Amino acid sequence: MKCPKCGGEIPFYDLKPNCRHCGVNILYYTQDYLLERDAKRTELESAVARMVVARIKAVYVGSLLAVLRMIGVIGAICVLMIPICTVQFNLPFYKEEFSVGLIGLVNGVMNGLFFALPDYKDSTLFSQGANYAIIISVWFALILLIDIAVFAVWLLAAISPNKTAKVMKHLSLAAAGISLIAQITALLFSRSFEKSPFMLYALGFGAMASFAVHIVLYFINAKMLKKGIEPQYREFDPKRKELLKKVRSGEVSLDGLPLPVFESEKEREERMKILGEALDAEAAYAAEHGKGADAK
Repeated sequence: MKCPKCGGEIPFYDLKPNCRHCGVNILYYTQDYLLERDAKRTELESAVARMVVARIKAVYVGSLLAVLRMIGVIGAICVLMIPICTVQFNLPFYKEEFSVGLIGLVNGVMNGLFFALPDYKDSTLFSQGANYAIIISVWFALILLIDIAVFAVWLLAAISPNKTAKVMKHLSLAAAGISLIAQITALLFSRSFEKSPFMLYALGFGAMASFAVHIVLYFINAKMLKKGIEPQYREFDPKRKELLKKVRSGEVSLDGLPLPVFESEKEREERMKILGEALDAEAAYAAEHGKGADAK
């Protein structure tokens, strides 16, 4: 075993707490050394954590536009519950309806009507309504897939705020275009629908609502890109992050770094304030207990 301070060789049978060469307390010297290394590493790793929090804040709640975008992304999913159109199939002992919307799609899958639409397409009584429902369902499925993609990109926006905003802008524009096509298609179908006692066709406004939300999302993302999404990092945090990478790769040793590694004037003032409060509390405690000992 070697002394951590002077490097002198210490025999295994020497159980004294102090080094026989330089007299340093081996336990406390090592403890101070390890605590200092931990303090340096903690400073660097805390900077990385703060930068992540800063990016999350900038992307989700850092500005009014970020909050409006969050509402818009959630709203785009919610408006899918509004049906684009509803087709009702009627027979003497049979009555079912299929709504082209999120709720209608779930109900159609659960009661089996969704899977029966291809069979209805070849039916003499239900072919027109089934064809209309299938065509508009395809447009709805495309909107749903894009909205899921927008939501996923929004969740990952903190990784690269500006790139994800650009992707969301293009996806929102695509969803708005498809929503408009779906609404126009549903409107044309309602005008060409042949009235029948066996079928009813009702026009909804779900696609128009989806179009409005996605257009708003498009302009919000465009505005955010124009202004730039710049997280507000604490001074020296980017440098701490880069230095941590070098420490982990072995390019830089913690032993050669000062403590604190980086310190701005504001951080120094905060540290001195905390230190002063701790010293004042210690002095007050010593004075109080000193008076008690004198009284005894």
